[in-house]
Amino acid sequence: MLNEGDLLWTPSAARVEHSHVTAFLRWLESEKNLRFDSYSALWQWSVDDIGAFWGSVWEYFKVGSSNPFSAVLGRSTMPGAQWFPGARMNYAERALAHERPGAIALTYVSERAPLAHMSWTDLGARVRVLATQLRKLGVQPGDRVVAVLPNTPEAVIGLLATSSIGAIWSCCGPDYGPAGLLDRFGPLTPKVILCVDGYCYGGKSYDRKPQLRQLVAQIPSLQHIIQVPYFDAADRTPLTAGVIFWNDLFDHAPIPPAEFRYEQVPFDHPLWILFSSGTTGLPKAIVHGHGGIVLEHLKHLHFNFELHAGQRMFFYVTTGWMVWNFLVSSLLSNVVPVLYDGNPVYPNPDALWRIIQDSGATLFGTSPSYVAQQQSAGTSPKQSFDLSRLESVTLAGSPVTAQCMQWFYENVKRDLWVASGSGGTDCCTGFVGGVSILPVYAGEIQARALGCAAYAFDDGGHVIVDQVGEFVITKPMPSMPVKFWNDPGDKRYLEAYFEQFPGIWRHGDFVLFNERGGAYVLGRSDATLNRHGIRIGTAEVYRTLDRIEEIADSLIVNLDLPGGRFFMPLFVRLRAEKVLDERLLESIRIRLRTENSPRHVPDKIYAVEAIPYTLTGKKLEVPVRRILMGKDPEKAANRSAVANPDALDFFIAFAREQRDYSMS
Repeated sequence: MLNEGDLLWTPSAARVEHSHVTAFLRWLESEKNLRFDSYSALWQWSVDDIGAFWGSVWEYFKVGSSNPFSAVLGRSTMPGAQWFPGARMNYAERALAHERPGAIALTYVSERAPLAHMSWTDLGARVRVLATQLRKLGVQPGDRVVAVLPNTPEAVIGLLATSSIGAIWSCCGPDYGPAGLLDRFGPLTPKVILCVDGYCYGGKSYDRKPQLRQLVAQIPSLQHIIQVPYFDAADRTPLTAGVIFWNDLFDHAPIPPAEFRYEQVPFDHPLWILFSSGTTGLPKAIVHGHGGIVLEHLKHLHFNFELHAGQRMFFYVTTGWMVWNFLVSSLLSNVVPVLYDGNPVYPNPDALWRIIQDSGATLFGTSPSYVAQQQSAGTSPKQSFDLSRLESVTLAGSPVTAQCMQWFYENVKRDLWVASGSGGTDCCTGFVGGVSILPVYAGEIQARALGCAAYAFDDGGHVIVDQVGEFVITKPMPSMPVKFWNDPGDKRYLEAYFEQFPGIWRHGDFVLFNERGGAYVLGRSDATLNRHGIRIGTAEVYRTLDRIEEIADSLIVNLDLPGGRFFMPLFVRLRAEKVLDERLLESIRIRLRTENSPRHVPDKIYAVEAIPYTLTGKKLEVPVRRILMGKDPEKAANRSAVANPDALDFFIAFAREQRDYSMS
């Protein structure tokens, strides 16, 4: 029987010889006179001397800038570190630096269309035309361009065109309801929106025109609406008056690369805004900068994903998840992103494996929940597909079990680098992850990422090893947020990461680091819901439920279960004389799905007599989650700090009676 920590895989001598980490070690020795005899020693230097490390990354990857920087790290305080002051650059310019004739830039496929490719020359030409048209529409550096688009080339073109002129990009998938979209986009006061009129998922078509009309009507800052026909390119039915159709923007002569001007912006100029929901209030609008993302993504693509020029990277993602932005960033390394728009198990449970085969993907990124689906379906990809070009699998989104990793060796191929990782939307990267020159142990994340001073802290702020603690980062990283949007004085930013340990980034995960540097990330230490890698704030659910008249109060948690499974129960307190019948249950599900997204729909709904609150009026989401995960109730919640302690009794009994959460 496989146990956690058992050796699963060891890299071959050839793999170690040709790895990016090995090449970097040799470069450091020859160019900097720095010699390290192990990855652990390299990591230690990278966090002991972060200025030297990140300066080496800049030099090694020939990042370059139109204006020189005066220092690698002008100010090292956290938060507020100042990286590469004086440097001016542009993310899109770096991404399109590999443009050349006769080479593939993107590979894409959907439920509705077979695998296809876009050349570098076509991608570059379309980005420059769209950027020029956005400039003509009055979009200036710092303006916001938002999008409601699926994982298609139009989204990639939109991001690159927006960033090329110094404007700020933000995107969500078309399955979000108008309330969820308005929560995200409204505060950004965008000037332009790009949106599809519908989408397909699981063989069904969804018309989104009514929802998008509702959305644009509630964002008065919008000056231009660019409509991307999804079902029929010839459909000219406008969402609203004054719409500009996508294809009309490209009815212009191509612009040669030499004639296009990329906006040169400071290192920390806002590039995009991602959303990582908290447990109260609106989703946090996290701003990342051009330079930090370029550096961090180049580092991670090479040293943690081990990708080489011309190879193909396939993650199953939606445009609202930070991994989609990472997928686009593969262009920085001349790696081909594989885009898929559709359901991962449609028309058959092995649909993604066909894409891996047909695209020739080298790296496949997925989640433990997908593996659980494959196990339930009895899928064995090695029996049906040619996976000879697949070299590695990256698992993310939730804690990874030993059995989850073993499934790949038994059902995909024996010589496969299966790495799990953990990071966050907050920094748009992984903090711990795979290292191809190290062995793989069952259920264990191989190592800390270079330049990431990650540790486990106890409640007193002391580093602990082989014990579960708070996941913290003790030194700044270039891709840490520039700021939160609409956050005067950085109040929410400071509360989110620096309130518990001043000057130390507290990420909000439980983690255990062992003596050899391996890591086990054990789920959220706060109440954020994490569904299939997508973080959902409980406040989003509550805002919808507050508008259902039968519900007086509610509490929702998400539980990480063995095998990569989840269970997300919703507990509701009903108003007097109301009953949780099938009609109300269906009404709750429909409202959560249509106003937010399918990921907001709970697995099961229960009626309770009371919702527990703290003395200061906060719902006890974290204590309830810990109780339901089996923690001693006396340690999970301090009853003396609970305004209505008897309300906890239901959850204690619930945990005792239904511990496997296998109910349908």
